[in-house]
Amino acid sequence: MFDVNRVRADFPILSRQVNGKPLVYLDNGASAQKPQVVIDAITQAYSLEYANVHRGLHYLSNLATDKYEAVRGIVARFLNAPSEDDIVFTSGTTEGINLVSYAWAAPRLQAGDEIVLSVMEHHANIVPWHFLRERQGVVLKWVNCDANGDLDPAEVIAAIGPKTKLVAITQMSNVLGTVVDVASICKAAREKGVPVLVDGSQSAVHMPIDVQAIGCDFFAITGHKLYGPSGSGAIFIRPERMAEMQPFLGGGDMIREVTRDTVSYNDAPMKFEAGTPGIVQQIGMGVALDYLMGLGMDRIAAHEQQLRDYARSRLAGLNWLNVQGNSETKGAIFSFTLQGAAHAHDISTVLDKRGIAVRAGTHCAMPLMDHMGVGATCRASFAMYNTEAEVDALISALELCHELFA
Repeated sequence: MFDVNRVRADFPILSRQVNGKPLVYLDNGASAQKPQVVIDAITQAYSLEYANVHRGLHYLSNLATDKYEAVRGIVARFLNAPSEDDIVFTSGTTEGINLVSYAWAAPRLQAGDEIVLSVMEHHANIVPWHFLRERQGVVLKWVNCDANGDLDPAEVIAAIGPKTKLVAITQMSNVLGTVVDVASICKAAREKGVPVLVDGSQSAVHMPIDVQAIGCDFFAITGHKLYGPSGSGAIFIRPERMAEMQPFLGGGDMIREVTRDTVSYNDAPMKFEAGTPGIVQQIGMGVALDYLMGLGMDRIAAHEQQLRDYARSRLAGLNWLNVQGNSETKGAIFSFTLQGAAHAHDISTVLDKRGIAVRAGTHCAMPLMDHMGVGATCRASFAMYNTEAEVDALISALELCHELFA
């Protein structure tokens, strides 16, 4: 059984007040709070165990290296990857996607080649492909979601043509919460010989992930959304794709030998990890993933689905509120606007005065905003430590907004 009060006790920041009110943190889609076990691990690493990894023969370096490299296996277990050698450490999903763009796509794609995207993508899964459009003449093919926020896998599959070289798709919209059937897309794309990159930045914290069952070629995650430190992350890369990749960053650790005239590279995944990494950040992410797996991703998902359903029913009772996207498969993420002239920033400010943290703006998803016909929205994004009482607090604050701006 999932005990939300016991989980909340693990997060010290949830006991504080903001503007004289108990903190209601509903900005988890941007970044999640950190449990004490992660904070303690970071403090321990910096206070008593810090040294650079891979290079030293002394005790602290070996200790730091062991803890750092152990995270590769933790990530592989969290994603059900076949091997820890399939895991490349990154600073987050953005770097992971850029790694694929620079190391795999740029050397292989030519003018006229196509990349299939959905309109729901985060900028991190758009801008790297625009680089290829600008610099190499690559064509971006867009697939729209419907008015309910659903993305039909059949439409993505239908967009795959003879010139398609990659499908880059989110598993969960950071704006609408829509969960995409990426497994169906990957199966069809594989039959057509087209690799698929899945942006798992938003999905991985809300549901069990099995990259083998999904069948993707790349799957990127970011630590700060997974209750770990910022600056941490990883990407699963199928071995066949990794063998096709060229190094993206050059420096220490990714080399085997350097002379004045030649350079030879380390084996993957080290081949794609240049320089001193985010040692403590990755150790913290490993602790966060262990914490999540200890709670059970199935139990976390079930709790959040209950929250989603409760929030959906309460929000539906506000007939002056416009909720963008209402897919049956969505997670506990709600973007909304008020009827009338109230701007999302105004709504967010009023909520903040009540101690409620939400996100306001375009959420790094401008193509989706254009598609929905809105300039900005407020977004309440829930996590495993949120409660129905916090949903009620949000509803009460929104009712105040309606009174102020009606």
